[in-house]
Amino acid sequence: MSQFQAESAVQRRADGPAYDASLSPHWAIGGKPNGGYTLSIIARAACDAVGAAHPMAVSAHYLRAPDSAAAEVRTEVVRTGRRVSTARATLWQGDKPQIDALVSTGELHAGPAEYAARQAPDMPPPEECVPPGTEKFVLEIFDRVDLRIDPATSPFPKFTGDPTIRYWFRLHDGSEPDPFSLLVAVDAAPPTVFNLQRYGWAPTVELTVLLRGLPAPGWLRCESTTRMMSDGWFDEEASVWDSTGRLVAQSRQLALVGQRPDKPSPGSK
Repeated sequence: MSQFQAESAVQRRADGPAYDASLSPHWAIGGKPNGGYTLSIIARAACDAVGAAHPMAVSAHYLRAPDSAAAEVRTEVVRTGRRVSTARATLWQGDKPQIDALVSTGELHAGPAEYAARQAPDMPPPEECVPPGTEKFVLEIFDRVDLRIDPATSPFPKFTGDPTIRYWFRLHDGSEPDPFSLLVAVDAAPPTVFNLQRYGWAPTVELTVLLRGLPAPGWLRCESTTRMMSDGWFDEEASVWDSTGRLVAQSRQLALVGQRPDKPSPGSK
């Protein structure tokens, strides 16, 4: 079992459709668990609740920022079907819901797509890309994630003015990508608005992820971008391609713009 599998595992309780989980501090940013990581835990519980292999679409509302501590995932089966089953799954800590999600599940497959409107972007190889500013900040998630940013899009040491970040993603323990780690990949990079010089914690309010196929082994090639920033809010769209160039995940989220301090500070989504 990989580190990621162990640290995103859930255990079903004997007395009902609820699961015990432990949010690891190794997947945090500034002490708070990464949103994609928490989503992987929720998706595991939802898939188990309906007896499905993979998440296919996950839509989550982040009500509060959970802590790196014990948690409970309460599930409700909404519908079961031959190809798609749906469950509601809510992550609780103490007596408060933290993240509420609707998860459509089924079985993903490998192989080429029948049609793809866009190919994977051109990027320098991982060894020519740069880390996400970890020399300045303590970002716990990068104990577990190897992330390399295309220098042309990196907000470190200077913002680019274009809210787009392209990056490579893989797990530090050497385990190959799967549908659950794709949920982390879409949310692992620094907030795109860093490149608009809007540094700071950028908490996610809503995140929807579409899983499009089983990823092939190897590095994941990723791109995230913002279409609009207004009134203290911004959107962020992410796409993930596997080592064969197949699009395997897409996401869109709504987040709050971080405050703009005199000096950059670590961000979280």
